[in-house]
Order: sequence, then structure tokens, then C-alpha cells
Amino acid sequence: MSGDTGEEEIDGLGMNVRVKEFLFRSRTAPARTTTQAAHVRDRKFNGSTAAMAAAYGVTPRTVSRWIDGTRKPVKYADRLHRDATEVQTTARGRERKAREMEARGDRSGIGARVGRANTFQIRGSDAVRARDVYLDLTGAQVADLARATEESQVQDIIKQALADYFNGGSVYGGFSADDFDFDINDVDYTGN
Repeated sequence: MSGDTGEEEIDGLGMNVRVKEFLFRSRTAPARTTTQAAHVRDRKFNGSTAAMAAAYGVTPRTVSRWIDGTRKPVKYADRLHRDATEVQTTARGRERKAREMEARGDRSGIGARVGRANTFQIRGSDAVRARDVYLDLTGAQVADLARATEESQVQDIIKQALADYFNGGSVYGGFSADDFDFDINDVDYTGN
């Protein structure tokens, strides 16, 4: 099988992995790639080596070698780590965390730092300043982050938080989430 699956690969670990590692600190992906591969096969592909191989665009023998440690998934290391992080949290666990965050209301105690220099545009004009934007996320926004399963969902939540920040809150209007674009690798989370 060819290694090209036709899917666009995300550089690095991606925003959704960083959110999950931050919100679910005890549920990070295992450090060893052999364990990561086994968890992904068992939890995401219901134990099917063939299904995992098809999804990654490799042979079932290659997946077996990742699991037994005779081969390293060098080309697929980031994707394997993303998938291993994803399978560490269950839908029930994500929902429990989301309810906990919603109960915090407007002050969740969690913030996001979005690197500002050359990372997003406001209505077609580059917002170039040598400072970062620090967002205080609401409980509802953090709950949405906990429930998110796709990079695009996480990105939309942060875009809306940026719009709220530049509007002085959601009541003033002016900017919408679609007015913002930023590098997903330039966002960090803080708080508890």
C-alpha cells in the first residue's frame, strides 16, 4: 500500500491534542510508540490491525511491527500521537469535564494565549504587533473545547473567543469569528 492516504496531515500535534492534554492532564498519550500503536488499534479501530493499516495507508504487517517494537512509525509519529491522545478520553469523560466547566460560568479560570504577530487578520488587514492576545475563556467555551473532537471545532471556539475579546464581549458586536485567522500551533492554554 502507498503511504499517501490523500488526507491533509496536520504539522505537529495540533490544537485538539494540546487542548486534551491540558484539560485531561492524567490522560495524555503513552510515551512509547509501541503502546500508542496498541492503544490506537484497540480503542479506535476495535482491535483491527487491517483497519488501522488502511487508515494510515500502510500494510497490516507495518502496524504489527509498530506494536511489537521492531519498527518505528517515523513518518506517522505525530498522527499516531494525536490518535493516541484522542483515545485516552472517553465521550463520558469529556462530557463530565464539560459539565464541570459549564458550572464555572463566565469565569472558568482557564485562558488561552494566541500569538498575535502575523498570526491572524482582521477584515483583510494584518494585525501585526509584537504582543500576544490573552483570552479569558468562559465555562461554556471550555466546555465546548472539552467536547470537541476535531481541529476545526477547536479553531472555531478560539476564533469566537477572539471575536468576543475584540468586541469587548459578545454583546457589542462588530467582529465575528470569521474575521479571524491564526496559526493553530501558536495557541497555549493556562489555568486550572
